[in-house]
Amino acid sequence: MTVEKSDNDFDRIDMIVQESPVRLIAFFVVICWSALPLPVMAAAKDRHVVVICVDGLPAYLFHDASAPLTTIRDLAAKGVVAEGMIVSNPSVTWPNHTSMVTGVRPEKHGVLFNGVLERTGPGLPVKLDGRKDKTELVHVTTLFDVMHEQGLTTAAVNWPCTRHCKSIADDFPDVPDTFLHSTPRFVDAMKRAGIVSDDSIKNFGKLSPAARDRIWTRAVCQVIQERKPNLVLFHLLNVDSTHHKYSPKSPAGYTAVAYADACVRDVVDAIAAAGIRDQTTIFVVSDHGFMSISKTLQPNVVLREAGLLTVSGDQISTARVQSYPEGGTAMVYLTVPGQRDADRTRTIELFKDREGIADVITPDRFAKFGLPQPDVYPAMADLILVAKDGYGFNAVATGDDFVVTNEPALGAHGFLSTNPSMNATLVVSGKNVRQGGTLGIVENIDLAPTIASMLEVSLPDTDGKSLVDSIK
Repeated sequence: MTVEKSDNDFDRIDMIVQESPVRLIAFFVVICWSALPLPVMAAAKDRHVVVICVDGLPAYLFHDASAPLTTIRDLAAKGVVAEGMIVSNPSVTWPNHTSMVTGVRPEKHGVLFNGVLERTGPGLPVKLDGRKDKTELVHVTTLFDVMHEQGLTTAAVNWPCTRHCKSIADDFPDVPDTFLHSTPRFVDAMKRAGIVSDDSIKNFGKLSPAARDRIWTRAVCQVIQERKPNLVLFHLLNVDSTHHKYSPKSPAGYTAVAYADACVRDVVDAIAAAGIRDQTTIFVVSDHGFMSISKTLQPNVVLREAGLLTVSGDQISTARVQSYPEGGTAMVYLTVPGQRDADRTRTIELFKDREGIADVITPDRFAKFGLPQPDVYPAMADLILVAKDGYGFNAVATGDDFVVTNEPALGAHGFLSTNPSMNATLVVSGKNVRQGGTLGIVENIDLAPTIASMLEVSLPDTDGKSLVDSIK
């Protein structure tokens, strides 16, 4: 493009040069910026990404012919699918949802549980508090933070660690008392659309996971059609709840998978109804895999028998050492500073050769698993117990048995991310995605930089890598 200058233009430039060279630089910046055909951000505002997370959908179920995944497989046939997506440790819900939107592991973003675990004092039991704001949970910049700063719009439905997040325009967060912490205009829109009523809001926590998934699905469809956000984050829960109770690959598990697939279909239809299908990239993901467990380990029973904790009724009342379960792993807390070294040695001896224990991880190995040190981040455990395949942990401290049999088998996640059964699902389809093929094995920390690249925003300091070149 040629910009013609009049004599008056050059007279102005000459005056600016004489007055200040700095003003000359500023003058040319303005001239060059005004010569651009469109602001760079305008193109990004016409782009949309929808992330649908089916909680607890293992990668292996995508290849299981008995798993009714018609919609998700159709998206994969029109796009690409990963052989598996490696998750973060611990392989539980809130940490991995956070890894997907930050591009870093828990050692940096700080989310280790479905809430914040608090050390309440020397010799006292630890406790988990899920009633926390995003600013209290997440220690780094998120994808939706940078999008908000750069003028793009976001919405989140049942996405963890977003309570009172100022970067999300329409938020229906995954927290206790969700409606108290949802964006008021979003709640009003759901009421107008008949998605919720005052009665269903009051009794929301009593609804089954399937009923809540139905409300969340209708809510996300409504916000897509009404607001057309640049980024939508959506979390479905029923598959996870069902797999915990009945185990994956059970009749109930397959039914839950079919229901989740139908919810995905509704979202795809809503994108089309909003008139943005050709401008939208759809990610279907999960936060972790799942494993069937026939036996459950009860470390707190062993600790009680060793005199390291006491109970009142069925509750832990004092604890020099306490185990907090995360499914296939258990976080162990040593609460008395002056006795920590001795208690660590004793705890290792108590568990290292017991049935169902695959490993006892000490802090010198935490970094290998993407986990912080307890002296840096107090919510982090002092030891980690790792279960063998087919075993899981619980928090029970009463009774006499360390190992109890599950009849029928239950389901669990929380195993180390190196366990292939924990690999999550990743399907990408839509705008700027090639048709057919596999991405091999990827990591869930790759998701945030990939979406940032698609939406032309800069997400700083990620440990993941953009998959855009592999997806195109």
